[in-house]
Amino acid sequence: MTQLHPQFHLAQVNTARLLAPADDPSIADFVAQLDRINALAEASPGFVWRYVSDTRDPQDREYPDPLMLFNLSVWQSPEHLYDYAYRSDHAKVFADRRKWFEKLADPQVALWWISAGHIPTVKEAKQRLATLTFEGPGPRAFTFRHRYDAQGHPVEAKKPAAGGVTPPVPAVVPAAAES
Repeated sequence: MTQLHPQFHLAQVNTARLLAPADDPSIADFVAQLDRINALAEASPGFVWRYVSDTRDPQDREYPDPLMLFNLSVWQSPEHLYDYAYRSDHAKVFADRRKWFEKLADPQVALWWISAGHIPTVKEAKQRLATLTFEGPGPRAFTFRHRYDAQGHPVEAKKPAAGGVTPPVPAVVPAAAES
C-alpha cells in the first residue's frame, strides 16, 4: 500500500514532441489550454512544485529541438499525481495528445522518489528518463504501471486509487514448488 511519507515526495518528468511549431494553427488548441491546465496542477491536492522555464529563449531550452516539450513536477504521492493526470480536466488534454504530439519510441514519462524538500534538476530528470529507457522500470525510475514505493519495493496495484491513497493489495502466495 502506498502511504504518504512526509520524508519523501514523488518527482515526475514527461516529454513530448509537437507535430508542428507552437505558433502553428494545428497546435493552437493545445497552447490555448496550457495556462488553465498548469493552474489546475498547481491547485490540485498533493501538488508540491513545478519547473517553469521560458522556452522561447533558445539558451533556456531543455532540448535543442524547439518542438520538444519538457515538464517536471513534484507531488506528495503517486495517487495525487494520478488523480491530476487521469481524473481531472487534464485527462481530456491527455486523451487528445495524438492531435498535437508525435508518438516517440523512448519512454516519455519517468517517476522517482526524492527527499521532501529536494527540487529535481533538468539534468536529474533527463537521467531518470535515460535510466528508464536503458534499464526499464526499477526503484530509480518507474512508471504508473510498474511502480515502486519510497523504500524501493515494487507496488502491485496497476493504477493508483482515487483520493490519494492506494487500497491494500492482497498478498500473493507463491505456488508450491513441484517435486
